Amino acid sequence: MFLTVFRRMKLLTHNMLTSHVKGVTNGYPLNIEAKDVRVQEVDFNPEFIARMIPKMEYEVLVQAAQSVGHLGNLPPELVTDYENNDEFLKEAHRVMMMVEVVEGSLVCPESGRKFPISNGIPNMLLNEDEV
Repeated sequence: MFLTVFRRMKLLTHNMLTSHVKGVTNGYPLNIEAKDVRVQEVDFNPEFIARMIPKMEYEVLVQAAQSVGHLGNLPPELVTDYENNDEFLKEAHRVMMMVEVVEGSLVCPESGRKFPISNGIPNMLLNEDEV
């Protein structure tokens, strides 16, 4: 018996991607044009979520969740003492780890260059003339 596990682009991943097209000075955050978004159950790890929050741009996470229609109860601004706020950590976990973009594009905010997302994998490879 074979078990196939599909890993799709999570909003946590999106938060860390940027456009490196030649000449682009403002390649972050990438806009999401989602065609297929799914919510996949993932075990809740509050320590991991609390450690990741300071490493990411919270406002970008909120914008990404809103753009794919999965903002839910995520507050627009980072709550104080979030490390000890279980309700917030669960909502952040849902948005960061459970919302997955399966098909669509990431769009450079400056150049408009579209990076396709296929089977949950963003293709950030540049063409020869973009390097």
